[in-house]
Amino acid sequence: MDFELSEEHKMIRDMARDFAQKVVAPYAAKIDEEEYFPKEVIAQAAELGFMGITIPEEYGGAGMDTLSYVLMGEEISKVCASTAIIIGAHVSLACDPIYRFGSEYLKKKYLIPLSKGEKIGCLAVTEPGAGSDVGSVKTSAVKDGNYYVLNGNKMFISNAAEASVAVVLAVTDKSRGKRGMSMFVVETDTPGFKVGKREKKLGIKGSSTCEIVLEDVRVPKENLLGNEGDGFKIAMLTFDGGRVLVAAQALGIAQAALDAALKYSRERVQFDAPLSSFQGIQWMLAEMAVEVECSRLLTYKAAWLKDKGEDFVLHASMAKLKAPTVSEFVTTRALQIHGGYGYIKDFPLERFYRDARITQIYEGTNEMQRLIIARYILKSVF
Repeated sequence: MDFELSEEHKMIRDMARDFAQKVVAPYAAKIDEEEYFPKEVIAQAAELGFMGITIPEEYGGAGMDTLSYVLMGEEISKVCASTAIIIGAHVSLACDPIYRFGSEYLKKKYLIPLSKGEKIGCLAVTEPGAGSDVGSVKTSAVKDGNYYVLNGNKMFISNAAEASVAVVLAVTDKSRGKRGMSMFVVETDTPGFKVGKREKKLGIKGSSTCEIVLEDVRVPKENLLGNEGDGFKIAMLTFDGGRVLVAAQALGIAQAALDAALKYSRERVQFDAPLSSFQGIQWMLAEMAVEVECSRLLTYKAAWLKDKGEDFVLHASMAKLKAPTVSEFVTTRALQIHGGYGYIKDFPLERFYRDARITQIYEGTNEMQRLIIARYILKSVF
């Protein structure tokens, strides 16, 4: 068992760290305060291959593995969680399902420009009545000659405001329940495709989260991913992969908060001594460090299992449960260590605190991860 990163993985980590500190960091406050989409940053991420990091080179990607993706996500999240999830939602939720389930035609037409960062992608699954319960999706897709006609409403769609391509889940055969759902690649400039309200959020403000309205949107039959009836399966498999990236995002936020708390505790003097000299603070820092390392090991293992082609779903859910929980725990304590300074925008702690909260919700809530984990371990026991 080897816990050492390979030289290639160290190179990816260092490249992502350098990009985050030199390119992303100058925009981080602006992204949060102005709800700014960092197009300049995303353009440079595309030049480094990050917008298609796990997609093979023949389809415009960088051809790297899941662990490389996780290392990238972790490093960028240390600086700006908004930028990390813009890239993550694009890669995991748009590029990945097209690569895994799309025809050669779809890969050449859509995946290549997406992987190169020439276009932004999104996944449209969630609806007003279908969040954790994906099986309750109501958006319909009715076949009409060489087209499917889509009607419905989606909500909480990441990257919706900037996306040129949306991967959309719709019902093609209501009588078959979950087996009657299908997934489509939809160009967002298609007549009837409308991006609605942009939500005002607690955190990750640079990532747009919008409603999508579909009114008689005509989609060519060639834009079907897989076969009719594969939609629910594609959505579930896509979420499994996306959870590893969200765990990495939460891990990066937690590590940044811990680093800030360590630095501040050494510099801040109270009662003629640095905060780090007090046992109460030391114990807080020690517990924070242990929890961050536990999150890292789980997240890296999930990525490692995925790269080996083994069943990684259990560990992806464990990482997705653990890292976001730890991220909230660590950011809360780091803010406490900073005292009043942690509560003001001159320090990044309040942003870390706000950004961490969503990681327990999207890509499957903590409660859903507990259900998945329980089903796996009970099945193995009985």
